[in-house]
Amino acid sequence: MSKTAVLTLAMVVLAMALIGCVSASDVNTDHTLQVTGTGTVTGTPDRVQINLAVESENADVNIAQSDNSQAMNNIVMTLGAAGVPGNQMKTTGYTITPVYQQDSNGILSGTIKSYQVTNTLLVTLNDTNETGQIIDAAVGAGVNQVNSIQFMLSDQQTQVLRSQALTQAIANARADADTVASALNATITGTQSADVSQGYTPVVYGSYDTAAAASGKMATAPTPIQSGDVTVTAQVSVTYIIS
Repeated sequence: MSKTAVLTLAMVVLAMALIGCVSASDVNTDHTLQVTGTGTVTGTPDRVQINLAVESENADVNIAQSDNSQAMNNIVMTLGAAGVPGNQMKTTGYTITPVYQQDSNGILSGTIKSYQVTNTLLVTLNDTNETGQIIDAAVGAGVNQVNSIQFMLSDQQTQVLRSQALTQAIANARADADTVASALNATITGTQSADVSQGYTPVVYGSYDTAAAASGKMATAPTPIQSGDVTVTAQVSVTYIIS
């Protein structure tokens, strides 16, 4: 066989190989189907954070500070005696604000009438059933502001409910995918990818009559505070392979 014939045969074999590769790529019949599933479960909060504050006012800023400090020390001691650990009480704010005199028209003058001192304490409880009792104890010890009551889930409870919501979301995604595939006369043969997202919203209550509590007008029984439910939602976007 001549060199020319050998070269021609090699080029033919190479061309056939390249044609085979292109054909194999073109024959790929895999397609994808993307669906989104959502799962929602509800649970009972097992933690609560209470934002308390003491506001003192006096013409002498030093007296206002002293009064405020004594009140807050009394509150911390009272809550500690009621079973709240020290590491679950945290100061989150301390402000001194001048209060200016006003004329009969409500226009502020440049003269300072008094000073307001506000000390804010964040209390975390691991038993939501103690919420009303602890608030009443704090008010009795000197708290005159309850700014917010926030019910939430502990990390452990969050993980439990999140797993349940994810399981539900994946089941819903697969059910939708089966319905669509059936309508297309296709078959699900595998999973290409999955993206997960989830979240929950704490229940927030901000109403508590500190004035009535401090004046003794409220009932002697602990203030009833109901936590309600917390909703945990998980969303999964799944890409299935169909043929």
